[in-house]
Amino acid sequence: MKILLYNPDNGVTRNFMPHLWMFLLQALTPPGHEVVLIDGNAQSMDEEGIARYVREENIGLVGIGAMTRMIAKAYRMADAVRAVGVKVVMGGPHVTEMADEALGRDGGSRHADAVNLLPRILQPLLKRAGGGWGTFRIIPVESGRGCPYGCEFCTVTGFFGDSIRFRTNESVVNELLLLKARARAEGGQIAVFFIDDNFAINVKRTKSLLRDIIAANAQVFWVAQISANLLRDEELVDLIAASGGKWVFIGMESIDPANLADVKKGFNKPGEYAVVLDRLARRNVFAITSFIFGMDNDTPGVAERTLREIRTWPPGLPIFGLMTPLPATPLYKKLEAAGRLTRPKHWQEFIPFAMAHTPLKMSIDEAHNEVRIGWTSSYSPEAIEKAVDALNHKPLGCRVNILIARLCFRGIYFPQMGRFAWLKAILENRRTIFKLIKQGFGGGLFGPAPSAATQPFTEQRD
Repeated sequence: MKILLYNPDNGVTRNFMPHLWMFLLQALTPPGHEVVLIDGNAQSMDEEGIARYVREENIGLVGIGAMTRMIAKAYRMADAVRAVGVKVVMGGPHVTEMADEALGRDGGSRHADAVNLLPRILQPLLKRAGGGWGTFRIIPVESGRGCPYGCEFCTVTGFFGDSIRFRTNESVVNELLLLKARARAEGGQIAVFFIDDNFAINVKRTKSLLRDIIAANAQVFWVAQISANLLRDEELVDLIAASGGKWVFIGMESIDPANLADVKKGFNKPGEYAVVLDRLARRNVFAITSFIFGMDNDTPGVAERTLREIRTWPPGLPIFGLMTPLPATPLYKKLEAAGRLTRPKHWQEFIPFAMAHTPLKMSIDEAHNEVRIGWTSSYSPEAIEKAVDALNHKPLGCRVNILIARLCFRGIYFPQMGRFAWLKAILENRRTIFKLIKQGFGGGLFGPAPSAATQPFTEQRD
């Protein structure tokens, strides 16, 4: 049988790297079947297009996986496939929690012939088991799965369970070595995004893995998600830098301890944020710091209060979102019981950066405005230039890194999908770009900015 695995975009934004699930299922499919992969983020396709492809390629079965933000598009594509007589199996975090919706058992239309609930079925077993620039590719790698923290707004614990299980160090190291060999053969570069829910959840194990990566000369540039509380360990941060770590995603969520306690994330300590980020920056590792506005203790002005803190930190990539009640999370159930949901099935009409419930201490419009202030203040040409200049004492490569990253990340909020949008962003930031080009001719990638007087981080302003 010829099987199509399809990963939709959401029609609004695109991912910067492929989702791992398609490749895992392709590898696990028994011999005798041909598996074709299409990622809507790389190959745009509408309902008519997927129906035509299924007919012309004689596809016998279609598998569609989607997170909540892509589910509306996923359902439309599934309906188009089923309309031409081909069966559809759906899976992923949203469908796992909302199987009745996908199967039409909640009174709505049926979108799937079957759903894959494998993670939930295996959960009891898993608990017992425990645990050159010719090309540039960002590759997802999973070294472990599961998170015990159970933050109120997060789907991870409900989907993957609270038991932590890891691949062997050897299997991860071997995969990195294969990726490095592939990059060399292509005359290109490669970076890895460790998509573990919390890469350092077991610090002892993570240190062991990083030591083995270093010993095998398997270092590649990598990014991972790590909680701030786990980055207190100096040796761990040393190993992150030595093994190729360049960016760490930290879900800070809020600078208000009351907000953090309310969503069961009290292990985050806002008083430690600056120390953690400085510890990383001293080793040329920088942070993607994620914040949520519209939490129950937030009031108008939360963006500026947060920005004042951010301005005292080493430059990184701050990102801002809204508190979103995802299906089957404790947050969703709490808001539903309180009658505070304004769009109970918000995923059926995906609107980026739009609340689906009423905050307690501000209006929905005020929450939206706070997010706008956060993004505008952090990703204006002036803010980008100041972030780059704050690293004048660092090698040029660090400054180029932060410039490229900020230009890319601004596209999360500001429309930046087409060539003209990118051209506009480049023109707006031409002063900073030309400054780095001039410095490159002077000192190369590893030289500091010429005669740059860099102020301490505590005095930087976006």
